[in-house]
Amino acid sequence: MRKLIVGSRRSKLAMTQSQQFIDKLKAIDPTLDIEIKEIVTKGDKIVDKQLSKVGGKGLFVKEIQNELFNKDIDMAIHSLKDVPSVIPEGLTLGCIPDREIPFDAYIAKNHVKLQDLPAGSIVGTSSLRRGAQILAHYPELTIKWIRGNIDTRLNKLYNEDFDAILLAAAGLKRMGWSDDIVTTYLDKDTLIPAIGQGALGIECRADDTELLELLQQVHNQEVADCVTAERTFLKAMDGSCQVPIGGYASINEQNEIEFTGLIMSPDGKERYEHTVSGTDPVALGEQVSEVLNEQGAYEIIKALNENQ
Repeated sequence: MRKLIVGSRRSKLAMTQSQQFIDKLKAIDPTLDIEIKEIVTKGDKIVDKQLSKVGGKGLFVKEIQNELFNKDIDMAIHSLKDVPSVIPEGLTLGCIPDREIPFDAYIAKNHVKLQDLPAGSIVGTSSLRRGAQILAHYPELTIKWIRGNIDTRLNKLYNEDFDAILLAAAGLKRMGWSDDIVTTYLDKDTLIPAIGQGALGIECRADDTELLELLQQVHNQEVADCVTAERTFLKAMDGSCQVPIGGYASINEQNEIEFTGLIMSPDGKERYEHTVSGTDPVALGEQVSEVLNEQGAYEIIKALNENQ
């Protein structure tokens, strides 16, 4: 096997999860020679604006995809929730490895429970999806925008006027944070996760047969089926960072894929949600999108996209 170059964002989390995936590959073949190339994306440079205002999460992957096309790297290790639903022609997701916990972590000063926060308490999040769902359950709370890595957000929680923050639990787990810091993990009944949250997507050139064969050895087909349902829904709904959209699929007791899709208005007052089960992940994602569109969800998406 030739030497492999992995493209990764420069953030601590991106570098850590890249190294963790490389370790999985080396557990299969210890002779592999793999190097990480740090890539600073536009999304990493813009830290003072809300992502939904400057182009969405695709800002974290475009430069890395260009490096793949230019053959400066061989593969990219993405947080799948940052990857747009359409992969450019010539590239492919060659592998979806095991999924980390997909839910959101709620972290509060003095571990005050979410339901016990006083009216007017400030909850920090950079996600329209999280903010809308919190307001739907707790309209007396205030959502305040917050960006930065895990350390930065935790520092803002304890040193600024936040009473609580919401983070993806997967990032905390991968970075080795203790469960003690988390007040509670919010299950899908409280907060439906982002599309692909907790999963990694290993992107490479579609014609790189040698690498694709290696990646298949750490591929998790059950996880791939689940995130396919989620990403199909995202694509069908024309979802983006401008839209409070969520989706979560898992394997149920009948060994079928159970998928729930969600569209909300940013203020949490309009909610469109539907759950289906079956064996075809693409059909499930499309089915939920059709139901939500019939209910009127696309009017929210259309209005939000037009306002950007």
